[in-house]
Amino acid sequence: MNISELSLRRPVLAIVMNIVIVVFGIIAFKFLGVRDYPAIDPPNIEVRTTYSGANADIIESQITEPLEEAINGIPGIRNITSTSSNGSSSINVEFEVGADLETAANDVRDKVSAAQRQLPDDLDAPSAVSKADASAEPILAMTVQSDTKNPMELTEYATNVLIDMLQTIPGVSSIDTWGEKRFAMRLWLDPNKMAAFDVTPSDIQNALARENIELPSGKLAGENTELTIRTFGRLDTEEEFANIIIKNVNGADIRVRNVASVVLGPENEESQLKESAIPMIALAIVPQPGANYVSISDEFYKRIESIRNEVPADIKLNIALDQTEYIKKSITEVEETLFIAIGLVVLIIYLFFRDWILSIRPLIDIPVSLIGAFFIMYIMGYTINVLSLLAIVLATGLVVDDGIVVTENIFKKLEQGMSKRKAALEGSKEIYFAVIATSITLAVVFLPIVFLQGFVGRLFREFGIVVAGAVLISAFVSLTLTPVLNVFVSKKDVHKKSWFYKKTEPFFVGMEKGYERSLKAFMGVFLTIRSRHVHWLAWTLVAICFGIIFLVGMNIQSELAPMEDKSQFRLSLTAPEGTSFTAMDKFTDEVSQFIIDSVPEHEIALSMAGSRRSGGVNNGFVRVRLVKPGDRDRSQKEIVEYVNKGVSRFTSGRAFASQDQTIQVNRRGGRDVQFVLQNNNFDKLSEVLPKFLAEADQSNVLQQVDADLKFNKPELRVNVDRLKAAQLGVSIEDVSRALQTAYSNQRLGYFTKSGKQYQVMAQVDFINRDDPDDLKKYL
Repeated sequence: MNISELSLRRPVLAIVMNIVIVVFGIIAFKFLGVRDYPAIDPPNIEVRTTYSGANADIIESQITEPLEEAINGIPGIRNITSTSSNGSSSINVEFEVGADLETAANDVRDKVSAAQRQLPDDLDAPSAVSKADASAEPILAMTVQSDTKNPMELTEYATNVLIDMLQTIPGVSSIDTWGEKRFAMRLWLDPNKMAAFDVTPSDIQNALARENIELPSGKLAGENTELTIRTFGRLDTEEEFANIIIKNVNGADIRVRNVASVVLGPENEESQLKESAIPMIALAIVPQPGANYVSISDEFYKRIESIRNEVPADIKLNIALDQTEYIKKSITEVEETLFIAIGLVVLIIYLFFRDWILSIRPLIDIPVSLIGAFFIMYIMGYTINVLSLLAIVLATGLVVDDGIVVTENIFKKLEQGMSKRKAALEGSKEIYFAVIATSITLAVVFLPIVFLQGFVGRLFREFGIVVAGAVLISAFVSLTLTPVLNVFVSKKDVHKKSWFYKKTEPFFVGMEKGYERSLKAFMGVFLTIRSRHVHWLAWTLVAICFGIIFLVGMNIQSELAPMEDKSQFRLSLTAPEGTSFTAMDKFTDEVSQFIIDSVPEHEIALSMAGSRRSGGVNNGFVRVRLVKPGDRDRSQKEIVEYVNKGVSRFTSGRAFASQDQTIQVNRRGGRDVQFVLQNNNFDKLSEVLPKFLAEADQSNVLQQVDADLKFNKPELRVNVDRLKAAQLGVSIEDVSRALQTAYSNQRLGYFTKSGKQYQVMAQVDFINRDDPDDLKKYL
């Protein structure tokens, strides 16, 4: 007894089994994440270390290299890339595709922890290890601006109020703050006054460490009462810091106010986020891996409406980035295609069977197979995306094949005069193995995609598995539910034809005879081979077809995915090495203003100067959001080409506009084409690199050429006369510490404001550090 016979004997069992498939599919569907494309990025672990005031050579030798040596022994690493810039080290560890992200992060974290003893003792903080995958980029961003509050007050409000409201959205991993300006107690040192009072930066640093401290003081316990002791040693206000006594000379107290001005200022002064040239901050939503982007977006907009009713009147909120908008649009279009596909399937079946009951019956078979495919996606850890939904659309035409074959065979038995039950039994039994063989063949065609490795394999694996799974489920449905339905929904008299059947039957009869004649004629060409009379026409046609396929295939341009008009593009800004933040901020404003003035289709122009993630203060970006394609005459590509021509007139730096790739191979940044030049000797690289860049600039294919290794960063070198320093009782450490405190923007402690802890930072005021001769005031 096969499963078809069992289903006909126990129709309730057959119906229940298919209902179970639908129920499991519906439950799985609710747990599936929603995103644009499958998670195709390999696991990336980033190790960031900050060392204020250190130049790139020190960062490379004392931080980056020791960490790379420690990390290099971890199994499963594909490659390690690092960037050593002034004050920071960034190491990106890319693992093989398919490696477990959590395991990789733990392995890197253990190695970094073990290597900390080899790093400088006065680092700003221990190395930070963060994990990232394809979901690690922001999908939503909201700008926060005010006409009355400064960026520090905006940052405080956003951190203490807005982030708390958004962080609890289900599926949110973290919230990044762009253009963040945290409060800091800034001690602006005056070298002239310090020299007059004979105060060194080390004296100020020691005074802060001595006076701004709070240690646990224990407790007092009596027979009935216990009291904890708290010694208030922390300083909180500008006045308190200004009154710190640095030292006493001949009975006179020298305070911080005598040699420095104390103000409550921003912690980071070398970055600035602006929207249409207006300073502000932005909150960016980063989803968890596998999270439902659409549900995050829906909940985000609900909370934004609630937040807008609660924020003060002088704070304005605006949406600067919404990547889910295109995901929703893509999914909606695929859903529309799915319904069209199902409608066309029903229509085609009706045109050939010319019976509405038989043509509508697949509306029961198709949903069971397609909904069941969602359970396979859940088991495999897949998401709902454009490719998995494309597989569902393709499967719509495949899953109905088995049902049509079984139905057609049963219908044939009915026309022969059998009863409904007997026709269903004999028809399904006769076609049983043919259905199984056909379904397995279709599934096997797609299963080899599972074994594809690398990027392409990860991209299309979900597509192949979903199609194969849906086809196998359709085989089960066609052998269990389809025979039962044919018993219940078939007409009593199959020989009674409809009016439409009678009108169209001559056409189908003629089409069948015409096909028979053409087939016999063409096959006769090959059959004459046996009589040794070979007709050259058939072989010529085959050769011509293969030739056309080859020629067309060789001349068609290839790309991963066609460029989509997402109504947004990005400009990357780079100024010459050594450019100050002030100059970079001015250059960024010029480019941003150009976009505002010359691109009327723009909706938002978000700019940032001094992007640390891009490499330093001489880097920045402008992200432009356009109006909808239907509301503008120019396409996104045309606007980008126009902008690239327009920004070429700027001489302060280089600006290059680019569109976001539909499917990004590397979401963590990087150019479309990258070459790696490597040598253990930097001097050889410095000789070859300029020549390589010069040749690349001559290419007609490449639009912009740049290198991440810079040799022309200007620096001021200090060589200490050790003999004179020793005679004066000054050590090299004293000189280094003095310069570090004066110029490196180093953290010297903490203070508390509104229940939050912020940094205390000392640095020479700008007017006394804008010229190389200013060093003479210390040395």
